[in-house]
Amino acid sequence: MKLPFLTALVAFALVSPAVAQKAKPVTTKPATNSRAASSSSLAPLAALFEAYSEEEARLEPFNAMQQGDNRYNDQLPNDMTQARREEVRDFYQRYLKRLGQIDRKRLGATDQTSYDILVYSLTQRLEGYAFNNWMMPFDQFGGLPTYLAVMGTGTGAQPFKTVQDYDNWLSRVGKFPVWADSAIGNFRQGIKAGVVLPKALVPKMVSQLRPLAQAGADPTKSLFFGPVKNFPASFSAADKARLTPLFEQAIRRDLAAPYQKLADFLETEYLPQARVSSGIGALPQGAARYAYAVQVNTTTTRTPEQIYQTGLAEVARIRTAMETIKKQVGFAGDLNAFFEHLRTSPQFKPFKTPEEVLAVYNGILARITPNLPKLFGRTPKAGFEVRRVEAFREASASAHYMPAAPDGSRPGIFYNPIPDATQYNVTRGMDALFLHEAIPGHHYQIALQQENTSQPRFRRFAIYSAYVEGWGLYAESLGRELGVYTDPYQQMGALNTEIHRALRLVTDVGLHTGKLTREEAIKYLMANEPIDEQRATAEVERYMAAPGQALSYKTGQLKISELRARYEKQLGPKFDLRAFHDEILAGGSMPLAVLEKTMDAWAAKQK
Repeated sequence: MKLPFLTALVAFALVSPAVAQKAKPVTTKPATNSRAASSSSLAPLAALFEAYSEEEARLEPFNAMQQGDNRYNDQLPNDMTQARREEVRDFYQRYLKRLGQIDRKRLGATDQTSYDILVYSLTQRLEGYAFNNWMMPFDQFGGLPTYLAVMGTGTGAQPFKTVQDYDNWLSRVGKFPVWADSAIGNFRQGIKAGVVLPKALVPKMVSQLRPLAQAGADPTKSLFFGPVKNFPASFSAADKARLTPLFEQAIRRDLAAPYQKLADFLETEYLPQARVSSGIGALPQGAARYAYAVQVNTTTTRTPEQIYQTGLAEVARIRTAMETIKKQVGFAGDLNAFFEHLRTSPQFKPFKTPEEVLAVYNGILARITPNLPKLFGRTPKAGFEVRRVEAFREASASAHYMPAAPDGSRPGIFYNPIPDATQYNVTRGMDALFLHEAIPGHHYQIALQQENTSQPRFRRFAIYSAYVEGWGLYAESLGRELGVYTDPYQQMGALNTEIHRALRLVTDVGLHTGKLTREEAIKYLMANEPIDEQRATAEVERYMAAPGQALSYKTGQLKISELRARYEKQLGPKFDLRAFHDEILAGGSMPLAVLEKTMDAWAAKQK
């Protein structure tokens, strides 16, 4: 998974501070490096790592910006071109060749782990060139058009603190019209090659683009005008007078016009040519294309069929646990009737305002805070907030985490879409969702990783979905130990969130291998969790847009749980759960095979 267009884990989004509910950073012991280098880095390897990160920052300026490197904030590379794709492939090949010239056996354990991670990453990225996914440039689940809108509010990763920052943004968006034209060209090549998005997704994309295109009617009412409305107090009158009309012009010419062109193209030309099938298995190279997506998102060699069978087994296991709770609360009907009761009963929908929903999440933070030191020896320095998703994408957004700025200038943010607070249901697993997306899930994992400056730069900001989402789902299992899940309905909520991830193993594989149609997948979700048709549809369409991504959660969680059980058995009384958690998080995000190797070495030392 590659920043900045991360979608499920870290879809970067912003909202007005007026609707944010702030919480103080949770701290016990400051983050330190538990794997302080087992040997000093081999000089050529350290130089290679640094050179790699420097070149990657130039090639991927959005990633650099997310990492706090603002040198390229005026850049918007046109990654829609063949020349650009070849440039990036050459970059990967050169560094893979350079790594092959280093004797891995001479490295210490820490450097071997870094070496293995980078070799794995480069090899996997190069394998992706066998497919022409560039013919589907973006979708309703993620891509540059949505990300630009998120950055353009003025309160996100793109800084708006200096006059140069404002000029950087104008330069960056000035390149968007060419990008949009190139994207349309790629979509057209996809039509000719039969590599097109599912028809069901295209109207969702249009509905996201239309409001952004309307910015041209009155730029001052556009979300892109936010930086102008919030000029820093230090700006002179002359600076404001110069920048204001430039922003108005850029909003009309460089943003609204391309959004309009993209929306019109998708609606009038692309939609009639979009495919009726749901999964990428129907595309040319379909089976290989999906097998690659599975490998990328799980960092395993498991086959789609193996994952599908695991999903069926997990769904059956969790349904049995749900049956137990249903009997415990005295509900007389079957499990599906219980789902309907949980989904529709007014007792589970106590909210009237978004602020009430956000207050519950901040209350969860207060409840778990006293118990965190029992499970974690080190916690991040970064601040943390709970916020509501901004209106323009709230209807199609999922709850998600946005990482803190590496320099601490922006806190980690747990975003929640609340389009209608009266429909927000407590049995959706609010406690579990907080543990996953916020603390001790993504906020702990990502912030600790970013703050570990002893690691090479590429490791501090690496994202492997199976590790990151696996940790988030594993964090949900810590609810009882952290002081939540104290009543049957909270426990049911936690099971709801877990079965949701187990169902993904079945539906994602089913969609992309032809076992399930879109409609069958929607019905399958509704039959196995308390979810309405609108939400089930959005979920299934997410899997259609991002093949394999939904597999990462359960795959990673099962591996981390397996490692914990293994070491509890091996070490007996010597097993320290807090030390286990600290070690899992110490090395940051990595492929699961590399994680298992490093954790086995840790366990051997505990003996």
